[in-house]
Amino acid sequence: MEYHLKTPVPERAIRKLKMGDLVYVTGMVITARDEAHLKALEIHQKGGKPPVDFKGVGIFHCGPIMQKVNGRWTVVAAGPTTSERMEIFQDKFIEAFRPSIIIGKGGMGDRTAKACATYGCVYGAFTGGAALLAVKGIKRVKDVFWLEELGMPECLWVYETEDFGPMIVTIDSHGNNMTKNIDELMKAKMKRIMDSMEG
Repeated sequence: MEYHLKTPVPERAIRKLKMGDLVYVTGMVITARDEAHLKALEIHQKGGKPPVDFKGVGIFHCGPIMQKVNGRWTVVAAGPTTSERMEIFQDKFIEAFRPSIIIGKGGMGDRTAKACATYGCVYGAFTGGAALLAVKGIKRVKDVFWLEELGMPECLWVYETEDFGPMIVTIDSHGNNMTKNIDELMKAKMKRIMDSMEG
């Protein structure tokens, strides 16, 4: 199935999505990599609030290349970053801030999958190496936070998007994880091949 979601995405819409569905997002998508995740969680743990509300929006694992033109930020390239790096704290981030869709490449693991099922979130795999495809769906830069502190690739870029995608739902909110399934199938196939060679 193909879905066009508008942020903030209600949980009931996220719960409809199933592994393998195609998703496009219109509305707010915020870039956040390792350092931004850690800073946001640190603020949350101290009882504070980050400068932007993550609830119901898309969180994009991306270190974009940005350029200022006539005083306004524009996106030059915005390819997805490998999401596995965020696995160690993505579950805590989902629990604390309740985003609707995590966007990146390469898939994520059990901790993220469990948080998606518990709190109503999905992981959408964006095509790796397609930095210009992502730019097509970004209509404007609404804001930027922590730029001076974290630098261009690590800070929070707040994008207004229109049909940003396509993304394949590889982790849905029902405990399914396509990346893990494929990994297990590959390992089983490799074992069969090795066993047949030994025999």
